[in-house]
Amino acid sequence: SFAKLFSRLFAKKEMRILMVGLDAAGKTTILYKLKLGEIVTTIPTIGFNVETVEYKNISFTVWDVGGQDKIRPLWRHY
Repeated sequence: SFAKLFSRLFAKKEMRILMVGLDAAGKTTILYKLKLGEIVTTIPTIGFNVETVEYKNISFTVWDVGGQDKIRPLWRHY
């Protein structure tokens, strides 16, 4: 029906993004550039950061996981 099509096209969508990579690669910098629209000074991520980024009708939940050697074994759990 038209109502279903309309809601499918314009309803808010939710997506999840997992960012993993080597330490000091820029994952947290990218996350906060997306979230705040500016480059911020960051410190090494111990564990993870989770932020919601809104873009048009999509809500992205972004998981930014630390990249240090001792944290990498945890990546597979995400």
